[in-house]
Amino acid sequence: MAVGCGRIIGGVVRGTMIVVRRDRDAVPGPSWLLDEVANAGRENLDETHALRYDVKEDAEAPEEVRLCQKLGLAPESTLVDLGAGTGQFALAVASVCARVVAVDVSPVMLDRLRAKVRDAGVRNIEVVQAGFLTYEHTGGSADLVYSRYALHHLPDFWKAVALVRLHQMLRPGGVLRLSDVVYSFEPGDAEDRLETWCSGAGSGEAEGWSRMELEEHVRDEHSTYTWLLEPMMERAGFRIEEASYSVDGISATYVLRRA
Repeated sequence: MAVGCGRIIGGVVRGTMIVVRRDRDAVPGPSWLLDEVANAGRENLDETHALRYDVKEDAEAPEEVRLCQKLGLAPESTLVDLGAGTGQFALAVASVCARVVAVDVSPVMLDRLRAKVRDAGVRNIEVVQAGFLTYEHTGGSADLVYSRYALHHLPDFWKAVALVRLHQMLRPGGVLRLSDVVYSFEPGDAEDRLETWCSGAGSGEAEGWSRMELEEHVRDEHSTYTWLLEPMMERAGFRIEEASYSVDGISATYVLRRA
């Protein structure tokens, strides 16, 4: 599957899943468009990392599925999972709604996801190689958009653009469930907070996230402050129904509703 800014086109049924291909001959996007693959993070393009990701990171999928149901996800609903990774959440939620579109820019993550979907025999998950800035939703509007620890790969300018695009793919009253590394501490506290976070990591990648990986996140990726991100959400047209911040000020979860 080609990687780049090409347009996503129609899917073909293959086995138990729908594979949506990227058009190799499509006219590329404008030259100013951010390359989301290049910004996906070193580890997310590494096949070894993708194979062990489910051991390193627990997506708390059963709890998240129950929350989405409380937020209105129903058996007839369409859900878009942006930054789906290896599909922990997508596979869990597929049993309680009609259609799941699992979207990610990383070909190695999607290879792992496709294998899991095939092995599980799930028929209502569509896999799309795209990102926040290139995914084009088709069919009826999404009832719920889900994104966990993915938006931070975009610089703030592009986060604002992405939030507008997420708003547009939702039906009126639809929900965006967003979780990410978002800093709720004051800038003057950054050194102490970030050093505490990084020093609390495991000693090696096999034990979860290593100090090197957390340092790499802070240095090379684009996590932002809550007081910068939340106005972007409101500017995009969302109403913040719930915002929850971790005690260490490192992560935040949101329930956002399209008016």
